[in-house]
Amino acid sequence: MADVLEQDQTHQRLQEVNTALENGMFVHVRRLLQDMEPEDIAHLLEASPPKERQVLWQLTDPEEQGEILDELSEDVKDGIVSQMEPEKLAAVTEGMESDDVAYVLRSLPDERYQEVLAQMDATDRHRIEKALAYPEDTAGGMMSTDFITIRDDVTADVVLRYLRMRGELPEATDALYVVDENETLIGHLSLASLITTQPDVEIKDVMEDADEAIPVDMADSEIANLFERRNWVSAPVVDENNHLLGRITIDDVVDIIREEAEHSMMSMAGMDDDEDTFAPVIKSAKSRSIWLGVNVLTALAAASVSNMFENTLQQMATVAVLMTIVPSMGGVAGNQTVALVIRGLAVGHIGDTNTRWLLSKEARVGLINGFVWALIIGAVVVIWKGSLMLGAIMAGAMLANLFVAGVAGVLIPIGLKKLKIDPALAGGMALTTCTDIVGLMVFLGLATIFITP
Repeated sequence: MADVLEQDQTHQRLQEVNTALENGMFVHVRRLLQDMEPEDIAHLLEASPPKERQVLWQLTDPEEQGEILDELSEDVKDGIVSQMEPEKLAAVTEGMESDDVAYVLRSLPDERYQEVLAQMDATDRHRIEKALAYPEDTAGGMMSTDFITIRDDVTADVVLRYLRMRGELPEATDALYVVDENETLIGHLSLASLITTQPDVEIKDVMEDADEAIPVDMADSEIANLFERRNWVSAPVVDENNHLLGRITIDDVVDIIREEAEHSMMSMAGMDDDEDTFAPVIKSAKSRSIWLGVNVLTALAAASVSNMFENTLQQMATVAVLMTIVPSMGGVAGNQTVALVIRGLAVGHIGDTNTRWLLSKEARVGLINGFVWALIIGAVVVIWKGSLMLGAIMAGAMLANLFVAGVAGVLIPIGLKKLKIDPALAGGMALTTCTDIVGLMVFLGLATIFITP
C-alpha cells in the first residue's frame, strides 16, 4: 500500500512539474524541485523526455546536482554529464564520496575526466584516481575511502573524545577499523561496543578480529551475497597484504541487488539494463536490432527443421495444425528451469559439487511432467482428431521434449556461465531454440514414419 501511495505521489508531482514547464512557469518549477529530495528529482529526470530533462536539469539546485547524478541510471547520467563543462562537473562532485564520484566520471573519455580531475584539489584528485583505478564491478571500484581508523593501544575514552572532536561520522558508519602503524587491518570495533565499554578499557581488549574483510578484487555479485548472508551494514576492503583501502556500505549493496534484478529482467529481452526509457529513436532501434538479428537466425534454424518434413506437412494438414504444441510446451517448461538455474547461479547456490544432482532432479521433473502432459495432450488429440496413432505420436513427442527441456534448462545456463556468457542474456533464447528443434524433429519425424503414406 505504501509503495502504491508513493507511486501516486510521484506521478502527481511529475504531472505538476510537466504542466508548469509547458506553461513556462520556470520559477514555480524551480521551487518544486527545491522541495524534493535528490532521489526524487533523479526519478523525475528519468521519467522525462530528453528536451524536458535538459530544462529540468538547468533548474535544479547546483549544490544537489552531485547527489542527483549519483541516483540516476547510467544511461541518463551519461547523457547529462556529457553536456557539462569540466569545471562545472568538478564543482558538483565536491564533497561526494569517492565511489560516487567514480560512478559519475567513469563513462567519460579519458581526456574529459582528466580535465575534470585537474579542476580538483590534490587530495580529492588522489582519492578519485584510486577509485577509478579499479574495475567498476569489483570491491575496489565501489568502495568508499571515507572511514575512521583507530589504534588498538588507546582507551575507549580517547576514541570517544576523538569522535566528539571530529563532530561528524561518515554515512552508514557502524564500526571503527583498527589498524597498526602500517595501515594493516587488525580488527574492528562496533559503535555499540564502544559506547557500552568502560572509559579506561583499551581497544585491543574489546575489538573483534578482522577475519571477514573483502578483497579489493572481489566481484560485486559476491559482495552482495556476503552482505545478505552476514547481515552487514558495512565491511572493510583490503589489498593482498591486508592493508585497509576502503569500505563498502549497505546502500552500495542495495544498488547492486537492484541492478542485478534489472539486468536479469532486461537481458531476457536482449536489452541493456541501463537503457534510457526516453532514449532517441535511432539509438533504441540500433541497440535492439542486434538481438532481433540473432533471433532471426534461431528462427531460421527451427524453420529449417520444418522444411525437412515439407512432404509430410503437404500431405497431412492435421500435422501442421498440431506441430506448434510440442515446441511451445517444451519452451515453457525449459524456461522455468532456466530461470531457476540462473537464480541459483546468481546467489551462489550452484557449483561443481551439486550440478550433477540438480541435472538428475530436473531430468526427473521433466519425465514426470512429460508423462502427465503426454497422457493429457494425447487423449485430447485422440478425442479431437479421432486418430489413436496421431495421439500416440503427440504423446511421445511431448514426453521427449519435456525431458530434453529439463536437461537443457540446467546445462545451457551453466555452460554459458563457464564460457563467460551471461546466462540471463542468452539462456532463454538458446533453450527455446533447442526445444523448438527437438520438438519439431521428434513430432514430424514420428509422423513421417508412422502416418505418412
